[in-house]
Amino acid sequence: MMTAKKLVKMARKWRKEGLKSFCNERIANKGHFVVYTIDNNRFVIPLSYLDTNIFRELLRMSEEEFGLQTDGPITLVCDSSVMSYVINMVDRGLTKELEKALLVSIASNRCSLDHGGGYGNQCFIYGF
Repeated sequence: MMTAKKLVKMARKWRKEGLKSFCNERIANKGHFVVYTIDNNRFVIPLSYLDTNIFRELLRMSEEEFGLQTDGPITLVCDSSVMSYVINMVDRGLTKELEKALLVSIASNRCSLDHGGGYGNQCFIYGF
């Protein structure tokens, strides 16, 4: 049988480990930043992606839609399926032509919130 002192010590250790893992989930690793999509999915993005015109455009559109946020997370104006597709394309290495096509598709199918609280136009980027 464990003593009360050992139980308290064990509980403190578990609590500390639990808080550590919870905090690590909320903080991006060095060299990354966190964005959310309009459907509240979280993405951890490498800072190097800021060199792409696609991410710059998504951030510009987000600023236009929601304004500059000084507190809280950055929310991009597209849903998680579009974000996954864009990340996949950037990971593979974009040609200038593909990057232009994605930019045109994102800009023309603007994923914005409508006034009813739901989603406005859905962004679909067809295979290239």
